Amino acid sequence: MLELTARDPVVNVFAEYRSRLTRLDPRWLGGEVWGYYQDGELVSACHSAANLVPVEATPAAVEAFALRAGEQSRRCATIVGPAADVEAMWRMLEPVWGPAREHRPRQFHMQIEGPAAIPPDAAVRRTTSDDLDALYPACVAMYTEEVGVSPELGGGANLYRARVAQLISKGWSFARLDEGRVVFKAEIAAATPHACQIQGVYVAPDRRGQGLAAAGMAAVAEIARREVAPVVSLYTNDFNVAAWRAYERAGFTTTGLFSTIMF
Repeated sequence: MLELTARDPVVNVFAEYRSRLTRLDPRWLGGEVWGYYQDGELVSACHSAANLVPVEATPAAVEAFALRAGEQSRRCATIVGPAADVEAMWRMLEPVWGPAREHRPRQFHMQIEGPAAIPPDAAVRRTTSDDLDALYPACVAMYTEEVGVSPELGGGANLYRARVAQLISKGWSFARLDEGRVVFKAEIAAATPHACQIQGVYVAPDRRGQGLAAAGMAAVAEIARREVAPVVSLYTNDFNVAAWRAYERAGFTTTGLFSTIMF
């Protein structure tokens, strides 16, 4: 599996991270990783847990994975990955699983592997456990704005707060706090020796348009490249023009298209 993800270690960072973390044990995955073989060689895979993620999927593998997923009741909250693969899977799965809550067919995959293009915000730093009370409301606000539902829905507050605390403890949470209030934040969602992926970028609504996102992401990228992995990636919705432009100003370049189906 690691040989497979190494074919494109930046695009496949999530699958590689999960593979290394769980060693493909279904108990730790909360699901399975499916392999597609040709002549005894693993040529494609699919992470099937809370996220359904095709990996280096050939057209034949995409069809096989969609057929296998469609034979089961839906267990994933999202289908996400390279746009061509996700869209092909969804064409087969939509008649079986019914309509998605949201379909985002064009998301820009971006990465940076050199110095930031602008001076990083010196006020952005790793968060600590002392920041949790200030950070948690910003995380809830970001999630609700991005996903369309609150992570606290259905009694999920304790679990989500634990997730935020876990990211802090791993050194994967970054923020700028002005007078004790989070005005910018971002987290690392997955990391391998080759790359890491940023998620959860948020600027307080009353501070938007002031350049905090670009300078903040420059700071996060510099810290992450120096201390976590040599390449930093993310993906952003094509309709979020402000975010895309902020990442470009920070030095990220668009390298491909992702797609996400949300349930």
